[in-house]
This record gives sequence, structure tokens and C-alpha cells, in this order.
Amino acid sequence: MVPTEKSELVQAIVEAYLLDGTRQYSRTEVAAQSGTTTALTKRLWMALGFPAGLDDDAVDYTDADIAAVRNFQRLDVLSSADARQQAATARTLGQGMARLAEWQVDLVLAELGERIAAADPDADQEETIRTATEGTIATLEQLNAYAWRRHLAAALSRSLDPGTSAGETVRELAVGFADMVGYTRLTRHLHPDELSLLLESFESTTTAAITENGGWVVKNVGDEVMFAANSAVNAARIALAIQESTMMVGGTPELRVAVAYGSVLQRFGDLYGSVVNIASRLTGVARPGTVLIDDEAAAALDGEPEFIIKNLRSVRVRGFNRLRPHVLRRNDKHH
Repeated sequence: MVPTEKSELVQAIVEAYLLDGTRQYSRTEVAAQSGTTTALTKRLWMALGFPAGLDDDAVDYTDADIAAVRNFQRLDVLSSADARQQAATARTLGQGMARLAEWQVDLVLAELGERIAAADPDADQEETIRTATEGTIATLEQLNAYAWRRHLAAALSRSLDPGTSAGETVRELAVGFADMVGYTRLTRHLHPDELSLLLESFESTTTAAITENGGWVVKNVGDEVMFAANSAVNAARIALAIQESTMMVGGTPELRVAVAYGSVLQRFGDLYGSVVNIASRLTGVARPGTVLIDDEAAAALDGEPEFIIKNLRSVRVRGFNRLRPHVLRRNDKHH
């Protein structure tokens, strides 16, 4: 980690480097130079997750902030949107970046500590810290950009598949959930390090099963992963692969997995609608170690020789009076 006596210098260098300049503009000046209003700049600033004071003339902004507002204006779909849509876009962007930044803080500090410790002790201290700080952040920034570009390419490819319209908000998708059985009990008894290892094993195992079978992770929330795929077949392969791979990892709790298929609202990287709710409810009633699917997924998989589907009695769950689950299994005789 960064030595305490050097932390103030590191903080000053980090701020100057990351903010791309010194704070020299007020919100009034940002609005004037970007061709907007102080109300809009304040709304965007707060939606991104940054504190915004009441004083429009307080000097708190840099050239990068002006450039950001201008870039926001250059996106026609955003500049022509209403205030609520603009704020929702900024808020989603801010939340994603904030979560990434919070995770990366320890990584940055550890790397800075390593680079400062390895530097020539006779070299100029301030220059050593500046070089270590700027080099660490530049490398991380390149990795962030690389990962974002690859993920954007994959997401665009999915959205531009035949049968879909670019930018459409309602799509035919298979949505699934997998959650760990007994997670609440485990959290009471596991040491934080053990819990971290458990979550890492769960996330790495499920992510591999999802991506290797043509799907994508929508989000991880503690003991649960939500995934999606463009077809019921891919989602079925994912669900079975998750169960099978988890059983091979010693010490991992059993999972409940379920999939539903149909029209889904896609909004800011998340999925909404009855299909999502059905998949979630089915996960809650699935027996540990099994995969449940809904009627629509079962119909889409009918006749697929690699799967065996067993119909179960209808169940009553929150929000649905009669929900008919089907157990999905792999057909071991199919090659």
C-alpha cells in the first residue's frame, strides 16, 4: 500500500491526472462554454453520482467536464431526449463506473505501493510518485477501454443478429437465474476470506458456463447470477452446464437454476417483464441440483434431441396463480 507520509502527494497527483487539469471553472462557466444551462449541467452531474453544491459560481470543474457536457450534447439520441431520459442515461453510466472505481481502488493503491517501493531510493521522491501514479492509472485505463470495447462489440453483435432490430427495447430472449442454496446460513458461519473465495468460485464457474454457451451475464447479486441468451437452446445448455460444473467444484453449495423464454424489456443493460419474474419464481421453487423451465422454454425446446423435459404439476407462486414448471435434463444418449 502507499506509505502514509506520501499519501497527500499521491492524492494531489491523482486528482490532477484523473481530472485532466485543475479545477478552474464554475457551473455557470461550464454551461456557457458547452452551450447548455446550469440546470442541465447540475442535473447531469448529480445523475452521474457526483455531489453538486448549491452555488453555481463555486469553482469545481475542469476542461474535461466541459468536454463531457459537449460530448453528451453530440449524441443526438440524448440531446433530443427529455430530462428524465437524459438523467436515467447519466445515472446508469455513473452507477456502472462508480462500482468499477470502488473495486479498483485497492488494486490501484497496491500497485502504487509496489512501484514506489521498487523505485530508486536516491531518485526525486515527487517524480517517483508522479511516474508511479500516472503509469498505474494509464495502464488501468487502457485495460478498462479494452474490456469495454470488447463487451460493446459483443453486445452490438447480439443486437444486430438476424431477426432483431438495432436499438430495440423489446426482444425475444431466454432469461435464467442460478442461486446458491443455504447462502444466508453460510454467511453467518464463514470467515470473510472464506466467503470471498466462495463467491469468487461461484462467479467464475457460472460466468464460464454462460459465456461458453453463447449467453451473457446480466448481473451478479451476492448468491445469485442472472443470465440471458438469444435462444432457449443456448439458455438450456447454460443452465445444465452451470449445474454440472458446480457439482465438480468441491465445497460449493448446491444450486437452483431456472429459465424462462419470451418477450423481454431491455433497459440500460438490465432485463424486465413477466419472463424475468417467471424465471425468478421458478428458481425459488426448484429443488437443489435441478433446472426448471417454463412453458415457453419447454415449447421452444420440444423436439431437441439433446434434452429431456419432464412436466410437473402447476405451482402457485407470488404474482402467478398457476405456473407450470418443467424439469430439464441432458439426454445422455444423444451425441
